[in-house]
Parts: sequence; structure tokens; C-alpha cells
Amino acid sequence: MKKYVIKRILQSIPILFGITIMTFFIMQLAPGNPMETMINPKISPAEMQKMRDSLGLNEPLYVQYLTWIKEILQGNLGYTVKTGQPVAHLIMERLPATLLLTGCAFVMAFVIGIPLGVYSATHRYKLQDYVLTVFSFIGISIPSFFLGLGMIFFFALKLGWLPTSGMVSIGADYKGMALIIDYLKHVIMPATVLAMPTIAVVMRFTRSSMLEVLSQDYIRTADAKGLKKSVVYLKHALRNALIPVITIFGLSIPFLFGGAYITEYIFNWPGMGSLGIQSIVAREYPVIMALNLFTSILVMSGNLIADIMYAWADPRIRY
Repeated sequence: MKKYVIKRILQSIPILFGITIMTFFIMQLAPGNPMETMINPKISPAEMQKMRDSLGLNEPLYVQYLTWIKEILQGNLGYTVKTGQPVAHLIMERLPATLLLTGCAFVMAFVIGIPLGVYSATHRYKLQDYVLTVFSFIGISIPSFFLGLGMIFFFALKLGWLPTSGMVSIGADYKGMALIIDYLKHVIMPATVLAMPTIAVVMRFTRSSMLEVLSQDYIRTADAKGLKKSVVYLKHALRNALIPVITIFGLSIPFLFGGAYITEYIFNWPGMGSLGIQSIVAREYPVIMALNLFTSILVMSGNLIADIMYAWADPRIRY
């Protein structure tokens, strides 16, 4: 198992290198120029040229790329164009909020999706199965911004049960359990919106996989021996049925972080997603490149986690 994990990590290094090349050169092709956002329109061409020289923007692209990579390896992700703040510090400020939101959405997706998938499979072609199928199609199809605005209108404005936006109540001096409850009230709606597509996908994958496993001979044998249905479903069928779901488990990590861009912006959640939207609008290219690199690492980490879980669930994969 150890050799398998090391091999997968080594295979990820050239992939990450290729991602950095694509990230850098795609940003070079982006319209506009970050200099336009920080330079006075009345500045002379000579002074503009001097500023470009000081920032290294007149160097060949490969030199700029190598400089960027060198700084990244030293832990320096660059500085914002307008304020000069370190990008790494800016991301670390927003990271806890995004981890809280995506962590809650991740737990919701699998805690809700897997039981619903099992229930749908064990009630195949019954009313419950059709209702859950319609629910999954709606969850996959509905846009997150529409669902988010609808939940804000209904649960926050109409019923007044939940706050409309933010991470904590403004001006409130909560401590201890009261502060935790306040966090939960603010995270329920954005986490639900973020988790909804993943819940639907996990449910459909679990249902399909469970139906395939339930048709196997060993399940019929266990059922013929008179074992309880719960034992047959949960002990004998579910573990083998979860192997395809592992793919969703690994890939849902970067998917949730990507979906957080829109969700955080709708609910004014102070995380990396809202930072990404603000950076795109302001043409903060260093921040955008750092966020793209961070997301790429998450994708690779998700794939690695999925591979490790595959090897754990099915030892034949290690060989």
C-alpha cells in the first residue's frame, strides 16, 4: 500500500507542473492588463515603462514563468495589484470560512445521499423510488444561484428562521454554545445549496450500484439463509456498492470548492469563493492564479484520496 501511494504522488508531480504552465500562460492571454487598475491615466509612457521594468513585466514570458515558480516554491504567491497585500496571507484569512462551508456541505452530501440511494434501491419501482428520482433530477438540474435566492426569500425573508447572509450576526457578542448556534444558523442555507448537486449525484450512484450488487448470487444466498433484510443490505451489499461511490467521494472535494464561488457570493460568505469573484472583477491576476493553483492541488488531492480508498476497498487495485 505504501509503494502504491508513493507511486501515485510521484505521478502527480509532472501533472502539477503542467497545470502551473497552463495557469500562467492562460492568464497571459486574458484581456486587459493589471497595470491598468493601478496606474494613473495621466502617467507618462516613460514612467509606465519604468514601472513595468520594476515589476518584471517586460521580461520574456518564460523568464516571468520561472520567476513565478521560484517564488511559489519559496512560499510566496505574490502580492495584490491594488493594495500590495501578500496573496498567501489573503487566502489564509479566507480559508477557514471556506473550509467550514465546504466541510458542512461535504458531510451533508454523503450522510444524506448514501442512505437515500440505499432506500431508493431497496424500494425499486415503488412510489418512494419515483419521488427520490424526481428529487435527484431537480437537485442536479436546479442552478445554485436560483436555489440560493429562493431559500433566502422563503426561509429568511418570509419565515424569518435563518439569517440572509454573512457568517456571524453583526454586532452580536455571542460566546460558547450561543456562538456555535449562530454559526450553524448562518451555514445551513449556503451549505445546503452547495451540497444539493452532490447529494443528488451520490444518491443516483448509490442506487445504481446497490441494484447491481443486489442482483448478485451471494446476496440471494444470504437472503435465502433467512438473514434480516437490514443485515443483507448494510453488511453484505452496501460495502461492495460503495466502491463506485468512492469516485464521487474524491472528486466532490474540488467540485465543492469550485461551487463555493457562486454560493459564497450569493450569501456574502467571507471565504475564498467570494475572494475569487472579487479578484476576477478587479483583475487581481496574482490572486486568480494562486486560487487556480490551489484548486488544481485540491483536484489532484481528491483523485489521490479516491485512489487510496479504491486500494483499501479492493486490494487487487494495488497490483
